[in-house]
Amino acid sequence: MGKSRRDFIKKTMTASAVVSLGGILPSFNAKSYGNILGANDRVKVGIMGVHARGLALAENYARQKNCEIISISDVNVGYMNKCIGVVEKIQGSSPKPIGDFRKALENKDLEAMIIATPDHWHTPAAILACKAGKHVYVEKPCAHNPKEGELLVAAARKYNRKVQMGSQRRSWPNVIEAIQSLHEGVIGRVYFAKGWYTNNRPTIGIGETAGIPSGFNYDLWQGPAPRQPYKDNIQPYNWHWFWNWGTGEAGNNGTHFVDIMRWGLNCSFSSNVRSSGGRYRYEDDWQTPDTQVITWEFPNNTFMEWESRSCNGRTIEGSSVGAAFYGEKGTLVLDGSNAYKIYDLDNKLLKDVKNDISIKIHSTVSPSQALDALHIQNFLKGIREGVSLNAEIEKGYRSTLLILLGNIAFRTGSVSFNTNPQDGHILDNDIANKYWSRRYQPGWEPSV
Repeated sequence: MGKSRRDFIKKTMTASAVVSLGGILPSFNAKSYGNILGANDRVKVGIMGVHARGLALAENYARQKNCEIISISDVNVGYMNKCIGVVEKIQGSSPKPIGDFRKALENKDLEAMIIATPDHWHTPAAILACKAGKHVYVEKPCAHNPKEGELLVAAARKYNRKVQMGSQRRSWPNVIEAIQSLHEGVIGRVYFAKGWYTNNRPTIGIGETAGIPSGFNYDLWQGPAPRQPYKDNIQPYNWHWFWNWGTGEAGNNGTHFVDIMRWGLNCSFSSNVRSSGGRYRYEDDWQTPDTQVITWEFPNNTFMEWESRSCNGRTIEGSSVGAAFYGEKGTLVLDGSNAYKIYDLDNKLLKDVKNDISIKIHSTVSPSQALDALHIQNFLKGIREGVSLNAEIEKGYRSTLLILLGNIAFRTGSVSFNTNPQDGHILDNDIANKYWSRRYQPGWEPSV
């Protein structure tokens, strides 16, 4: 892609950003612009899981003038009511509170469901939404185990639904430009990529069995996951570090940059996976690794590595998150923002594309609202105009699968196993294959 094409992408993305923030023309306010669009032109959506990240998504969707949030679902009444108040102030109308999202799916006016729940609910909820005839925007990782990802892709195809994974950097203009530059050979043939995430997370301690808080439907929160007693150090964020509900730092933050690396390397399913690490920093209830390295080999003669350090925030390439691509003629580095740098083989800086939009790298809620609006607009236009989704669920699943395979290698102590480069399935390892799916609470098993 030449310079003119890149300029076109930038202009297109900039235009989308202006629309997403409600400023199409100075003389129009949000209400008048909404009237121009008309009620029938706005995509009617519901959102489930609205604490923290879900609340930020609700606020962002509410700001999109081609969208109307008509229902809010959460297992915590307090979170649900707070979100409704936030949305009402933005869009001028109040979404309906529906604690059980399955009831919300019964509404014929609802066109799409936004899923920002804990990981174990992502695929089961998305499949139910597809079955109900709704389009889906699901946060990463799109699945809790590989089999779920396969089921979700199958559901999207069977019910002909638009399903977008929330790997929002697929829609950031400078990231798009950087990856396109790689594909055009800016650093020659690219053969290795390294991604990373670093933080200084504190201990979660030793939890105590506690009474379920008032207004919190813990049974529905667990949903498809086998039942475990409620402890006081699970909610609202620490579920990430328990295998029953989460996928660890790799799923939590790794999915973003593994997706970018897979995109940049032009690879699909791996041929080999290795993983090592552990919970080293604290002695507490945290089950997933706080330090982990995963590597993948691909049949197109490329190699990829992911490093996460949850409890040591020392940066790599000057950034706490990012990805670097290494090729025959140089290196391209993407930090956590909408920016990138290109170096030659002598480490001379050849190009420095900066981001001019505020990014809060370690925000667990909304690190990049304005840029994320581009990804949301891509989803909404996919529904209304039929445009291709930047993170269509098959792309999302293939990147999620790499993370899940790394976690399987770690959990089984296999360290390394081979995978089928045609579909990603584990080869010749019965122990690891037991983790391809999971045990579900009876009666909650997802099916297409």
